[in-house]
Amino acid sequence: MGRLIVTILLILLGMQASGVDPYERNCVACHKKFSPSLEKFFFDYLLKYSSERRVKRALIDYLKNPTRKKAIASEEILKRYGLMPKTHLCDTDLHEAIDRYWEIYKVFGKIK
Repeated sequence: MGRLIVTILLILLGMQASGVDPYERNCVACHKKFSPSLEKFFFDYLLKYSSERRVKRALIDYLKNPTRKKAIASEEILKRYGLMPKTHLCDTDLHEAIDRYWEIYKVFGKIK
């Protein structure tokens, strides 16, 4: 049992040290396999929640406890792919991933 815990910890530390952030490792990796675009979801969240604080809060709430009621995806996407599984990220990694997601797709300050 002790060896298993040590092995898991070493794997997790290795992943963290590899320089691949939680957004790339979890969000991008999964959404590459499944079609729904992270960019499309970002703009859907932005349209519905309108501010950085509210978008991030809604994302955290959904990722920690995904339900059909909270889902921003269309019924078609939900029927095809189902609900996203509950996140396994710790709060620190989840916030880091969402902050990175925001920085990549935000439009504020980019429109001239």
